[in-house]
Amino acid sequence: MNMETSQAGMGNNTVMCLLTDPEGTNLGSAMYIPQTAGPLQLTQLVNRFLNNEEMLPYSFYVSDEELLVPVGTYLEKNQVSVEKVLTIVYQQQAVFRIRPVNRCSQTIAGHAEAVLCVSFSPDGKQLASGSGDTTVRLWDLNTETPLFTCKGHRNWVLSIAWSPDGKHLVSGSKSGEICCWNPKKGELDGNPLTGHKKWITGISWEPVHLSSPCRRFVTSSKDGDARIWDVTLKKTLICLSGHTLAVTCVKWGGDGIIYTGSQDCTIKMWETTQGKLIRELKGHGHWVNSLALSTEYVLRTGAFDHTGRQYPPNEEMKKALERYNQTKGDSPERLVSGSDDFTMFLWEPSVSKQPKKRLTGHQQLVNHVYFSPDGKWIASASFDRSVRLWNGVTGQFVTAFRGHVGPVYQVSWSADSRLLLSGSKDSTLKIWEIRTKTLKQDLPGHADEVFAVDWSPDGEKVVSGGKDKVLKLWKG
Repeated sequence: MNMETSQAGMGNNTVMCLLTDPEGTNLGSAMYIPQTAGPLQLTQLVNRFLNNEEMLPYSFYVSDEELLVPVGTYLEKNQVSVEKVLTIVYQQQAVFRIRPVNRCSQTIAGHAEAVLCVSFSPDGKQLASGSGDTTVRLWDLNTETPLFTCKGHRNWVLSIAWSPDGKHLVSGSKSGEICCWNPKKGELDGNPLTGHKKWITGISWEPVHLSSPCRRFVTSSKDGDARIWDVTLKKTLICLSGHTLAVTCVKWGGDGIIYTGSQDCTIKMWETTQGKLIRELKGHGHWVNSLALSTEYVLRTGAFDHTGRQYPPNEEMKKALERYNQTKGDSPERLVSGSDDFTMFLWEPSVSKQPKKRLTGHQQLVNHVYFSPDGKWIASASFDRSVRLWNGVTGQFVTAFRGHVGPVYQVSWSADSRLLLSGSKDSTLKIWEIRTKTLKQDLPGHADEVFAVDWSPDGEKVVSGGKDKVLKLWKG
């Protein structure tokens, strides 16, 4: 391969290129390639260099801009010297494609108050919602009708979370109690769990590749504590105390570490056998509102992938670990935090307690941050009415999506990382295309603010809920 390309360099219609992965690791050394080579030829080249058994799709970037034309055309258009070595970054893409949703397939009434949180099950087959009417509802996605109304909370249901093996659903309320539900029957699994003194701000499950079947989950609360619970024993195992103000968000990482973000401006890292504080990440000048992990999508979906295969419990852990390692690659797990100080930080917490990069640009508080399923992008939603896109590896700013006319509350990604969904106070949902960096679809329909959105892990459906009390299902 090298011989052919270096001899070709004797002519003058070639260009010296260096292929690197998003982390900056070179693929071989610099080589001459024909100026006529475009993404297709580069894809073949990368596949050959990496000895891939089957052709995998790749996209290519030159100084953070996607290369969609032959190299020669790019050089001419951007007046880049042929004398210099051109660095081309290659990124693997999903082998499947998700259709953009463009219509509301069903509006389902049922909740008596605003819908505050929505979540699809890890296999995308079930849907749960939590509301200000104190109930959790499970919905039948085939008939698009209500399935179960789960009663047990005494106050607004603020957060819900499916276990990554799909066997449990847990919800937390404004009174601080936790309810565990059997999603197959829609029944309360034991009495509500008490311990938190104020409302629940977040719930996160232990990844299935660390323990199967799923038993432990962690909750964060306005009372300043986070608690690790066992769904089988129905009790608190460990109380993580240390924050001086409300804990606003919690994530259970793929390497077994729990991350908590708080109004005391810090992010704390905890180990989960005794609940010891490992490290503190400082830098924000105001409340930390939202945390996201680069591996979050695989942690959420466990062993379920786009093929829809079901695995027996003994294989589930193995499959989940395989998916986790594939997403993580050789680089450490990354964490991004969004804050009331209008900024975000990108961290590699296992490597350093110093942030990798400070992400600035929002003009109002950052409400929600989320990594794309492949970990290549970060999306942030802000009260400044914009959604911003950042490089998920370097933290470099990529683009701002403008179109919403009210604060943006939540974002969610399509499973192939090609599309981004946002829900806003302006009553609309919008779908943005990452490749062209443009608005792909505007989805009006709600009568009031949209508080919660989720894109199903199988990519088939989008759900939204908000102040108008209805759930809307959207399809392609």
